[in-house]
Amino acid sequence: MDRAAFEEQVQKVLDTLPHDFAKALEEGNIGVMVEEAPSAEDLSTLGISARGMTLLGLYHGVPPTRRGLGYSLVLPDNITIYRQPVEMYARQNGREIDDVVREVVLHEIAHHFGLPDERLRELGY
Repeated sequence: MDRAAFEEQVQKVLDTLPHDFAKALEEGNIGVMVEEAPSAEDLSTLGISARGMTLLGLYHGVPPTRRGLGYSLVLPDNITIYRQPVEMYARQNGREIDDVVREVVLHEIAHHFGLPDERLRELGY
């Protein structure tokens, strides 16, 4: 899938979010972008080696639930979805790319709302 089609898949997920979630993301000025693959910096920030776990997406920011009174003058949060790892993961697991895109986008949005990976696993994500 070319990058433009992949970006359309990401946008489709965003367009189908429930109104309250979409509004909260908009009010929080959360950007969602597509990159080809995670940078070495993204991987090292998470303690992941280039040969280790596959990084499909990344939430960059501080969830509103963890922001203190002094939280100000910071860059907006953003979510990055990595095209090549998502496509590779979908192929390796016999899944449709659009299903994996939806799962990854929703997973990263959940991080923005303060849900850690452990809780998402408990919920089946």
